Amino acid sequence: QLQLVESGGGLVQPGGSLRLSCASPGFTLDYYALGWFRQAPGKEREAVSCISRAGGVTNYAESVKGRFTISRENAKKAVYLQMNSLKPEDTAVYYCAAVRTSRADCAASIHNYDYWGQGTQVTVSS
Repeated sequence: QLQLVESGGGLVQPGGSLRLSCASPGFTLDYYALGWFRQAPGKEREAVSCISRAGGVTNYAESVKGRFTISRENAKKAVYLQMNSLKPEDTAVYYCAAVRTSRADCAASIHNYDYWGQGTQVTVSS
């Protein structure tokens, strides 16, 4: 069973940066598209970004375009989310997710993903 473990969350001031990591100990991610999602208090979980199996295709929510960058290192069994110019509205629990696929792209919907991490809290506040 694929397990995903997020890290890197924390408290940061507006305008600051954080880098989230998600690892799959002992399990290759080569055959999986990967995504980052977030859920703020009282709100539904929403897609932030996704990346295809080989890393050649990425997608971003409009609210994070130009500020967040998703990347992956299959050799390290990891996916990352670099978050710059953070805003208070980015405050949420961030989750990584994976789906085994043969497709060359990635899907933004939470319904497409089968495996989820436990989440890491990101708080943007002065």
